[in-house]
Amino acid sequence: MDSSITAAARALRTGDPLGALNRVALREDPAALALRGIAMAQLGELPRARELLRRAARGFGSRESIDRARSITAEAEVALAARDLVWPSRALAEALRVFAAHGDRENAGHARLLQIRLSLLLGTVGEAEGALATLERDLPPHLGAVAALVAFEVALRRGQPDRARAALERARRAASHSGIGALVAEVERAGRLLVLPAARLVAAGESRPLTLFEVTEVLASTDLIVDGCRRAARRGDRVVELARRPVLFALLRGLAEAWPGEAGRALLIERAFEVRRPNASHRARLRVEMGRLRQELLPLAEVPATAGGFTLIARGGRAVRMLAPPIESPDAAVLALLADGEGWSTSALAMSLASSQRTVQRALRSLEEAGQVRSVGRGRSQRWLAAPVAGFATTLLLPGSEGFG
Repeated sequence: MDSSITAAARALRTGDPLGALNRVALREDPAALALRGIAMAQLGELPRARELLRRAARGFGSRESIDRARSITAEAEVALAARDLVWPSRALAEALRVFAAHGDRENAGHARLLQIRLSLLLGTVGEAEGALATLERDLPPHLGAVAALVAFEVALRRGQPDRARAALERARRAASHSGIGALVAEVERAGRLLVLPAARLVAAGESRPLTLFEVTEVLASTDLIVDGCRRAARRGDRVVELARRPVLFALLRGLAEAWPGEAGRALLIERAFEVRRPNASHRARLRVEMGRLRQELLPLAEVPATAGGFTLIARGGRAVRMLAPPIESPDAAVLALLADGEGWSTSALAMSLASSQRTVQRALRSLEEAGQVRSVGRGRSQRWLAAPVAGFATTLLLPGSEGFG
């Protein structure tokens, strides 16, 4: 490899894309095209970067399989940054096989991390966590920092702040050792999530923000916790899941917010059935659904009727505490994905949310009317953007966040 290519590659490795372009900007050979593509990606010109990397991959001959694999891996990373979640994963898997065959452990680790990050974007946190456990430990500092950031996000989605803090410290050390300023800045941005509110404690009509550490302290108490983030009732190791019983959870939340007082029948009917003028049939349905809720809560609480409605009594005379999401919106998951500052297509949002594009489009229209998101481009190149949601850690609203502890 000639000196210009070597110098450009060294500049890119230290996060200096302009220095790399100064050396290869006028060259059209495959190696120079690949380095120009990576430089353009570092400068945020993602469409141009992908075009250059594709040209580079096509330009490498049959004896340059590892160079082609590196170009494919770089394009996969650009696709991930562009939130193109339908980029052919088989190409990346083939590149990974080439790296393994040639003993290129560094690029193999890079490709594997891209696969894991894609799993996280698609909400398959368990799959990402399992793959992360098999990753080699002696990665170069810049890849070690990325691996630690992935572990940090997995821990956040699991609601495990101690593991998240340990992963963040590993990421901070590795990023510092790498000498890449952009990576150090990314780690510091991630660290702010630990001190932002992750949920709200609701009581007596008022709410108080809680950090993730405070959330885990609440959940570790012996009180009855009505968990609005995961739609469940919890006390210690006992959990009653109501995520697939929205009517029952709406009733439980109404009871928890009224505790230690009673929740009126009219209020419960409005909450659960979205009816403002209840009639006899609504009141009859309320009795049926309340009976079902009593059966579900049998190990944790009682729900006796009162003159004006119903009340929630935790077994053992314990207090009742209500955790609510940091953002109360039917489109909160869409906002959480867009809060990363990247441009998302509707198809990528639908894939990550395991939803239909039509549902996502309705949510985006609603958010656009509220001034919370904006679109750039048209047709297939249209992307949706939102400023990071100020004052809240949105990670727990993301798909695949499977609960605390």
